[in-house]
Amino acid sequence: MEGQQVTLNHEREIRVSNGWPALAGVIAAFVAGVALLIVAGVLNEDYGIGIGATWGLVAPALVLLVLGSVASPGFFTLEPNATRVCVLFGAYKGTVRQGGFRWANPFYSNGPAAKATSDAAARDSSPAGAAAKKGQPSRTPRKYPRYKVSVRARTLNGPKLKVNDRRGNPVEIATVVIWRVWDTAQAVFDVDDFEQYVETQSETALRHLASSYAYDHGEENEITLRSNVDEVSQALRDELGQRLARAGVVVEEARLTHLAYAPEIAQAMLRRQQAEAVIDARQKIVHGAVSMVEMALHELTEKGVVDLDAERKAAMVSNLMVVLCGESEVHPVVNTGTLYT
Repeated sequence: MEGQQVTLNHEREIRVSNGWPALAGVIAAFVAGVALLIVAGVLNEDYGIGIGATWGLVAPALVLLVLGSVASPGFFTLEPNATRVCVLFGAYKGTVRQGGFRWANPFYSNGPAAKATSDAAARDSSPAGAAAKKGQPSRTPRKYPRYKVSVRARTLNGPKLKVNDRRGNPVEIATVVIWRVWDTAQAVFDVDDFEQYVETQSETALRHLASSYAYDHGEENEITLRSNVDEVSQALRDELGQRLARAGVVVEEARLTHLAYAPEIAQAMLRRQQAEAVIDARQKIVHGAVSMVEMALHELTEKGVVDLDAERKAAMVSNLMVVLCGESEVHPVVNTGTLYT
């Protein structure tokens, strides 16, 4: 049975009132309501006017006090690069991006207050917290006070993960991801907890990336994790961008911060790298020695310094190769006789 496609939400910006004129109106309503009640009490006590006669003052006073009380929860503040998602009786009405002291419809839903730091241990010991530590998504969605969502750039410094590269070698790899919320409606309504979603998807993308490339020493023009850091980082950023687009998150940068063989094979791989380095160095030494011997024979023959037959050339080549390719210092034997004795 095919699952139904989930409808994606998209942010739409709304503008709300400046909070200062609204605050002045609320204060005026409270002051006027209290003043009317005082006047009604004075008239009833000093002049003997009954409650029925003073109802014309009491009723407006009660109305003003009720209006002031209802309007008071509509005040809120927004810092730079902060937003508020406005929800009215379960319906998304828009996102406020205007900073400063603002007033909006007091019936917009207010998320529960943020949990205190002292509650972190209790949350971590709960099944949801334990599941989050293991990399599983938490079943309880995180609530934000008044649905305020920051759109500042955030940094996710991922832990070291042990994965197998393309050739099956276990490696340790870690990454740092710089991201921010782009669409607040998607971040709040399309996923349970967009911060946990970013962490989980970042780990998943990193594991997939590590298994798609070899650690090093790939085939000709093959991209490897160690030798092509820029290309690998760009591939990681592209994959994260596709995965996190559902949550309204944009990835600004993603780079590898740690890359090494797993401890169980690190020594073996180190010996292999040392052997390959020795082989590469030997190849360069031999290539250079052959070039120098060729140049020496060519110069001697062209300038007529000495006439060597094939046997003497072979002996000279052998001696020069030993001198140029030997690791220890060579002590030559000086021949005081003739060239052929």
